[in-house]
Amino acid sequence: MTDIRYILVLLAGVVLTNWMGRVLGDRVALPLIQVAVGAAIGSVTSLSAPLKPDQFFLIFLPPLLFFDGWRVSKTDLAANAPLILSMALGLVVVTVGCVGLMLHWLIPAMPLAVCFALAAVLSPTDVVAAGAVARHIPIPRGVLRLLEGEALFNDAAALICLRLAIAAVVTGTVPVLDSLAAFVWAAGGGIAIGIAFSWMVATAKAFMVRRVGEDTSGQILISLLIPYGAYLLAEAAGSSAVLAAVAAGMMMSRIEVSGRALPLTRLRRGAVWETLQFTLNCVMFLLLGEQMPGILSGAARSIAEGGHHAVAWLGLYVAATVLALAALRFAWVLAALCCWPAGRGQSGAPRAFPRWRLVAVMAFGGVRGAVTLAAALSLPLVLTGGMPFPARDLAVFIAAAVILVSLALANVALPILLRGIDLPLDPADAAQEREARAEALQAALDALAETVETQTADADAPTVAAVVADHYRHRLDQLQAEGVDGGTAAWPEERRMHLLAIQAERRSIVGLVQRRRIPIDLAHKLLRETDAEEVALPVAPGMGEG
Repeated sequence: MTDIRYILVLLAGVVLTNWMGRVLGDRVALPLIQVAVGAAIGSVTSLSAPLKPDQFFLIFLPPLLFFDGWRVSKTDLAANAPLILSMALGLVVVTVGCVGLMLHWLIPAMPLAVCFALAAVLSPTDVVAAGAVARHIPIPRGVLRLLEGEALFNDAAALICLRLAIAAVVTGTVPVLDSLAAFVWAAGGGIAIGIAFSWMVATAKAFMVRRVGEDTSGQILISLLIPYGAYLLAEAAGSSAVLAAVAAGMMMSRIEVSGRALPLTRLRRGAVWETLQFTLNCVMFLLLGEQMPGILSGAARSIAEGGHHAVAWLGLYVAATVLALAALRFAWVLAALCCWPAGRGQSGAPRAFPRWRLVAVMAFGGVRGAVTLAAALSLPLVLTGGMPFPARDLAVFIAAAVILVSLALANVALPILLRGIDLPLDPADAAQEREARAEALQAALDALAETVETQTADADAPTVAAVVADHYRHRLDQLQAEGVDGGTAAWPEERRMHLLAIQAERRSIVGLVQRRRIPIDLAHKLLRETDAEEVALPVAPGMGEG
């Protein structure tokens, strides 16, 4: 019962912090509010729970990574792949090496392997936190896509480095060849398992739908189970469970554009996933705050472990670590953008947007989040011989403090850096979307015309088809004038014609993405619109659903 009450308190905290953020006019980033409320829950109530890293990763990471992989722009990922991979892999390795050496120089009492482990904990960024900080700021689309792409893949690289560093602390050695082989298997195996598992589930699901029909609630439940299945399979195989969840989401996104699911299923599933993502993100930061009192209570021990006896030294450790992380990130992003500029003009920033501000936004946008804290808490308590893990309390404290400082810096710096930036829709993207819409509407008109020609026995068909066709011509005319239109249907024959036209639109959209004429994220957007239009069609008395 205590666990149930704790969960209910956390869910109430999600609602409360969201209200507080709105009352404050979004001047304070929602994650900071949630950390503060979580700390209050941990301080003034008896409701608490130890944050077990394995359970934390299993509960939160699979659905969040799966959903991010589902909705991330694959076109932007492909266009900016060198830049994203350089940050997700190269920057992580450089951060582990440089920050680890700096920490060992600053805190000689902390063994070098432990310093590398702490640097690995601090190396991954949290796009959830960055997005929440910049939720009401016109952040350039390309910058946000780069941050998302980096965060999708750097978790895996950081956790692999952390595993190697812990092995060095526990055993005293790190076999280089075995480490490289483990890295290759972790990356390649995780991606392969995620893709294969998603494909097998989608195939089995399609087979059952053909045999027994589609149940909306069951389909939604299957989509919720897929990320956990991919994650657990990859974990059992010794590969990267993080990359498996991401790859599963990206694969399901591609499968989804086949349009085989019912429109109502897609709409309800989208609503469920949006709610789940919002809830899990908020709970993550509440849990982070709830752990803070316990972490701060170990500050005295942390000072002693560092070889000093003044609280000010803790502030120095944190400040030096934050400065080192920021300087490395700024230099790396600047160099990477010079070598691999953002692809195909999709930076989302106008030409007047100065490069130094773009680099600064990327640097401050790389905030640390709840995954960093969970990774820090995953440091073992004891070594193989039963000796305490050296400087563990100090490492956990520095990780938690860096999270809070990075969130606070982003909350202050991003609005200043992005002030006065007007971000119009990318002209190339706007033209591509208009062309796709026009082609889909024309397909609907062609389907209506073909229906009239083949159904000459029905005297009302030409008249009703003409009414529906006028609706689509009006939408097409407004689209060409860059407008938006909607409509309704009232009678059975008119509803049937609307359904026929919508299905033609959907087939056209699926054909466009299969021929690689439009990106998958645009296809999802257009399919959602056709789904909403189909579900919104009124049903005349005496007619059943669909």
